Amino acid sequence: MAGPLAGVRVVEMVGIGPCPFAAMMLSDMGAEVIRIDRKAKAGEESPYPVLGTRHDVMARGRRSLAVDIKKAAGRVTVLQLLSQADVLLEGFRPGVMERLGLGPEVCLERNPKLVYGRVTGWGQDGPLAQAAGHDLNYVAMSGMLHAMGRLGAPPAPPLNLVGDFGGGAMMLAFGVVCAVLEARSSGKGQVVDAAMTDGASLLGAMMYGLRGAGSWSDHREANLLDGGAPFYDTYACLDGKFISIGAIEPQFYAQLLALIGADDPVFTKRWNKAHWPDLKAKFAALFATRSRDEWCRLLEGTDVCFAPVLDMAEAPHHPHNAARRTFVEIDGVTQPAPAPRFSRTAPATPLAPSSPGQDSDAILADWGFTAESIEALKASEVI
Repeated sequence: MAGPLAGVRVVEMVGIGPCPFAAMMLSDMGAEVIRIDRKAKAGEESPYPVLGTRHDVMARGRRSLAVDIKKAAGRVTVLQLLSQADVLLEGFRPGVMERLGLGPEVCLERNPKLVYGRVTGWGQDGPLAQAAGHDLNYVAMSGMLHAMGRLGAPPAPPLNLVGDFGGGAMMLAFGVVCAVLEARSSGKGQVVDAAMTDGASLLGAMMYGLRGAGSWSDHREANLLDGGAPFYDTYACLDGKFISIGAIEPQFYAQLLALIGADDPVFTKRWNKAHWPDLKAKFAALFATRSRDEWCRLLEGTDVCFAPVLDMAEAPHHPHNAARRTFVEIDGVTQPAPAPRFSRTAPATPLAPSSPGQDSDAILADWGFTAESIEALKASEVI
């Protein structure tokens, strides 16, 4: 394995959303991550058809072991793996792993240095800990969803980037790496409780600071970074495509006005919020006079803080993304490359996802199981 986490061993209890994304991040950085997939029943269909296929991008880079953990021998198998692992990742509701006999007390007794990473929406405790929910609900509780969207419209769902992946998966991955570093000096593992409500709230640290200082309004489209400022927004072009403008600093704003030929004196009054609606209308009318490509030829690469708004078909082919190899193709599927970059311990391009149970024999053999014990597990339909 290549990458800064080479040598770290991780066992991932397969779920959806933030847990596999965190596992992907660790695997992308060189950790050996073993996916413990549920042993499916014959003819059983998944409600998520992409799972277990080459399009399951978040499953890349890991081998899969399908285990029936409801059987005692299945639980023992997982515990044998955990006795050699640095990290366990799980994203079930609080109490599920305990009921399966794989809770933190059991696992840490088996391996005192184990980092037990847990990610949920509401957290391991609190009044809502046992309630169902999804990304949108957790972001709503953080105060951040209320800040997103256009004036006079409901808050806009930010895909599942803020809760699942930013507030959940990335916080889990960060917490796990912190705990692994600490365990190497203390010799003791611990539980990492990553809650999407906590993480989404943390992502709003700057906005909470601005609000406390009286510089952020609870009204949408009334602030510098929420589409309220006419010089920090997206605009439609002549061809129906969009551009983004972020000319906050005075020198950038001055260059923007010069390049687009905005000579109306009202453009100099940009910090007077009373003029924002008028300025936005003037910018909108001006940007609607040319196509997106024409604006790119004029503004891209300058200091006006400009970029075209690309769709997912276009983004991989933009010259900047292509030059940096921001996207890679794995088994015919275009997807984001591992990030961030490292000067000395660069990770390899991830392998294509394994189907559930595809690597069961090889994983167990590599982790010290004998051929006889593997055959016994297969004969008893544990794997």
